[in-house]
Amino acid sequence: MNDFSIRRRTLLKGATASLALAALHASGMGMFYPSKTYRVALIGTGWYGKNDLFRLIQVAPVNVVALCDVDKHQLAEAAKMVSQRLKTNKAPRLYNDYRKMLAENELDIVLIGTPDHWHALTAIDAMKSGANVYVQKPISVDVIEGEAMVAAARKYNRVVQVGTQRRSTPHLIEAKQKIVDAGLLGKVAHVEMCCYYHMRNNSNPPVQPVPDFLDYEMWTGPAPLRPYDGLPHVGWWRAFMEYGNGIVGDMCIHMFDAVRWMLDLGWPKRVSSTGGIYVEKGGKSNISDTQSALFEYDDLNCIWQHRTWGTPADPEYPWSFKIYGDKGTLKADVFKYEFIPEGKGDKIHGDVLYEKEKYPEDVTEPRIELHTAPATRRHLLNFLGAIESGSRPVADIEQGHISTASCIMANLSMKIGRPLVYDPQKRMIVGDEAANQLLQRPYRGEWKHPKPEEV
Repeated sequence: MNDFSIRRRTLLKGATASLALAALHASGMGMFYPSKTYRVALIGTGWYGKNDLFRLIQVAPVNVVALCDVDKHQLAEAAKMVSQRLKTNKAPRLYNDYRKMLAENELDIVLIGTPDHWHALTAIDAMKSGANVYVQKPISVDVIEGEAMVAAARKYNRVVQVGTQRRSTPHLIEAKQKIVDAGLLGKVAHVEMCCYYHMRNNSNPPVQPVPDFLDYEMWTGPAPLRPYDGLPHVGWWRAFMEYGNGIVGDMCIHMFDAVRWMLDLGWPKRVSSTGGIYVEKGGKSNISDTQSALFEYDDLNCIWQHRTWGTPADPEYPWSFKIYGDKGTLKADVFKYEFIPEGKGDKIHGDVLYEKEKYPEDVTEPRIELHTAPATRRHLLNFLGAIESGSRPVADIEQGHISTASCIMANLSMKIGRPLVYDPQKRMIVGDEAANQLLQRPYRGEWKHPKPEEV
């Protein structure tokens, strides 16, 4: 018996196993040892898809049954890396079409690392096939896709964890417990969130032939088909609203979701946003380079600001959130947190946890984010704990939907020039028929848009 099995059996031994799982889940850390070997598949074998799979391999016994990607080169490289990591001669089955993969394999877990425009269809079909799902954020490119994903998870009784891993970040859990939950902030009435990274691709590549190793038709799927001007899945797709939700959908969702978790916030009462392309006008990108958004709650405003040019407002916290209370302020990002009391009192500081000694393969893995690896491992363990205990994970699909849809509505508000009030029970924007027409984007060709009542 190996050390992993001994530790697992020790923890799960006896009649207290389910109670232990529940306690660990409630702690927010999700630290437990899975009781079985999971049959796993990955759809989308690019950067973050492999990142999630490799973190899962580190914390749980898994059989990587299948990999799916529309890029044959990327798929072959991922298969090689998986076999090396698992130290096995048994290679996963490789697929171009995720529907064939789901039909031919019995799976416990499907990881989804595709571009955003593919999240909804792959997740819903994976749930229907019998799998639990770990899907990257934002969960959807329109609001009704997200509603359908929540409906599918409930109808098929699947556990769906969203990759908003700030909820499983050790130093942020510490900040929540020591500062927010302990009441050190006092009355919270204002939140600022931001991203000032120069991350917007503003290039202008020429139209070119589609390479023979890429199925560009399948890559595009239900989204609009842009003229091919380079490998879209190597980050280029993020420059276009056709495939994602801009920087609000990419970066704001992380910080807004973290704030909602910290403060136990649900749907905002109203969402408004302004912005556009103010500076970086020379390239093909159609996402905003400058945008502000306001998420309103009772006696609380959560404000977002991004700029992909210029200098950050606070160089120490270029992508972050700041929670302001009448007794103090909490600043936090993916590397640290800092509590600054009002008046007398001691500052409190915490730093990111690294686990390079515990997981030495982290150091050699290409493109790994060392500072987020511990959070992702805990997020995946929380996901597995929810599967085994029959509970909902810390970033359940409904929570991911609230954060995603709120960001989508910010973009819609910027587009139509007025605030929006969303009624999640009626699944509509109150008193604005023109805005309601934008809750569901048209699908291309044969692809059918999912609806919550039809999943």
